[in-house]
Amino acid sequence: MGTVSLGALAGHFGRDIERGLTKALSIIEAARRDGVDLLVFPDATLGGYIGDMRNPERFELPPAIAPDGPELGRVITAAGPMTVCLGYTEAVGALHYNSAVCVSGDGILGHHRKVHQPAGEEKAYAAGDTFGAFDTPVGRLGMLIDYDKTFPESARTLALDGARIIAALSAWPASVTDRAARLPADRQSRLFDLYDCARAAENQVFVVSSNLTGVTGSLQFLGQAKIVGPGGDILATTRSKGGMATYDTDVDADIYRARKVLNHLNELRPELYASAAVTPTGREPGGERSQQDLSEQQ
Repeated sequence: MGTVSLGALAGHFGRDIERGLTKALSIIEAARRDGVDLLVFPDATLGGYIGDMRNPERFELPPAIAPDGPELGRVITAAGPMTVCLGYTEAVGALHYNSAVCVSGDGILGHHRKVHQPAGEEKAYAAGDTFGAFDTPVGRLGMLIDYDKTFPESARTLALDGARIIAALSAWPASVTDRAARLPADRQSRLFDLYDCARAAENQVFVVSSNLTGVTGSLQFLGQAKIVGPGGDILATTRSKGGMATYDTDVDADIYRARKVLNHLNELRPELYASAAVTPTGREPGGERSQQDLSEQQ
């Protein structure tokens, strides 16, 4: 496949779908001129994210669009030879999903509905129930949304399905319980970077991580878009500012080098891992979250 240019965007997108779409199309056009091959937009690019983690209904909920609607059709047309990942609220009958789509000029290449929901998000979205990789012009790729990357099994499932690149689309805010005066010092800022680097290193894949910036409702988003290599090193980042992190690489060659001596996926011992269902710490009997658990979510 040779060298490709990976791009991860940090930017602000709000409730106005047409305005957000116009902005996204302009960014795609500029990225095409700059030779970007994979462009990963944040979660909730079209319509924005919820305004409050514990009580989303305090603020206007994100508008939803159909996966076969004209909005995504315009993104497909604009993408041309590029591979573009973008987040939106997906309307399926009466249900709304926090979703991501991966497209090129040939159409939709892959789709993901956020599986793991932090406290309160279930009031706004239904949960997805699957992870899967798919083929793209830049190689086999899988997508995660927000909180999905907190769980190692999510990225591992994609890697075992052949993903060489994981697109992690986020609307990741600063802490809602103990926000720091400066975003770089916020505990969620540290965790956001930690999860990106850990998921890349443990699976020896590239992670292309995007995020929202700015404020929606009570939430202040962190930015920190980045490209992480298969050794867990941050290769390019926007830090807390808006913009695009880009990195040119031969994906297959770099992953081959990372796995040449220690190949984590080949050396797994799945027959030894516990598979019995357990009650997670912080849950009350019956599976409900405890009040302490609720207060400690991002």
